[in-house]
Amino acid sequence: MQTPATPAPRDHWSSRLGFVLAAAGSAIGLGNLWKFPYITWDNRGGAFVLVYLGCIAAVGLPIMMAEILIGRKTQTSVVGAFKQALGPRWRVVGGLGVATGWILLGYYTVVAGWTLSYLARCLRWSFTGYPSGYDPGGAFGSLVADGPVQLVLSAAFMVLTVAVVYSGIGRGIERVSRVLMPALFGILLMLLVTALSMDGAGEALGFIFRPSFSELSWDGTLEALGHSFFTLSLGMGAMLTYGSYLRRGESVVRAATWVVALDTLIALIATVTMFSVIFSVAGMTDHVGRSTAGMLFISLPELFYTAVPFGAILAPLFYLLVAFAALTSTISMLEVAVSYWIDERGVSRRRATLLSGAGIFVITALCGLSLGAWGPLSSFTVFGEKAGLFATLDHLVANWLLPLGGLAITLAAGWFLTREATRAELVDGSQPRWFRYGLWRFFIRYVSPLAVAAIILAVIFFGRDFS
Repeated sequence: MQTPATPAPRDHWSSRLGFVLAAAGSAIGLGNLWKFPYITWDNRGGAFVLVYLGCIAAVGLPIMMAEILIGRKTQTSVVGAFKQALGPRWRVVGGLGVATGWILLGYYTVVAGWTLSYLARCLRWSFTGYPSGYDPGGAFGSLVADGPVQLVLSAAFMVLTVAVVYSGIGRGIERVSRVLMPALFGILLMLLVTALSMDGAGEALGFIFRPSFSELSWDGTLEALGHSFFTLSLGMGAMLTYGSYLRRGESVVRAATWVVALDTLIALIATVTMFSVIFSVAGMTDHVGRSTAGMLFISLPELFYTAVPFGAILAPLFYLLVAFAALTSTISMLEVAVSYWIDERGVSRRRATLLSGAGIFVITALCGLSLGAWGPLSSFTVFGEKAGLFATLDHLVANWLLPLGGLAITLAAGWFLTREATRAELVDGSQPRWFRYGLWRFFIRYVSPLAVAAIILAVIFFGRDFS
């Protein structure tokens, strides 16, 4: 009888720093540099930011710890983790995570591809000058409606993503994260220092950090709650998957806290930077807040070359920063699918990466063509006014798949895993002194599931859209 092949030893992060940089890279994506500034502007800053920070502490951090502890405990992919920790029926929750990551990466790669286009444009403009008579809104509209260009840009970004994941955890994801994350922080700090030297910096800081609760609506509170959950890459198993590569002896609490802190810090720095520029340009406040894409791809490029000191240098650096943030996020999404094929199906990493990348790119191509290049895909409608495959999948993921996955994780960690099992992962002698297991257990059993349920109920009964 033939002896079964011995599975290869599981790869691990070389240190907690390696995990933190990779996991923070997963969380720090376009939502930090694009969506958070937009929704902060739309909800009048101040009170919204304060409520958001409270939601990060009360909802985001407990769920982050829950995902990581399940991954570290089981040392396997999201499907195997739920099956091993909670029983065979829970593999459906893991399957939901894989499907969510697959779909999300499908359309996220399209947006990531746009960052490459604007990086190239800014590099050209920095040498040739910003073109007179340039219509930024029209140029962006032409870009997204150009099917062949969409395919080339998104394919280039998918190739970058596949190349990193193909190389594995230590030699691929961790090595790239150790380069990209410090570079990302460095570029963002350069932008921040320049922005704070502009005339509108004081007004921007007041707008962001001076709370006025009379300007915060119930809808804004729900927005803060929803984004505190979505921004941390929770609900699709990315943090669980990354946690499965975390060695015993590394503190789950410390690692989760660092990831959440870095993600929040980056979002705030990006917002201060953008608003300092906006408040420094006369009349600019009337032209932002119309769309999330508008702030990043329409308003900012012109401002760099007409209003920002050293803009010719900072503009390409900014879009390089955005591309880095997008890449660290797409890597984690692809790893969710790849780890499933490796751990559950016995497929080699190289084959799993290539097959997953190719399969996901089919969705990417269809999403790219649904923005105006192909009529049937552009008019495809399932959710009311959400026309087009891109908008449909974005709505599906943000309003249904991620919240359902997040709710399942809170219930799994708070109600179905035993107290002894979760305590052993969180209280192992390496946790920080401030951590209180009883407080975490209260939040993961009551506060976090009720908060995520509120997101789902707002979608079902009030038509709330978190996409």
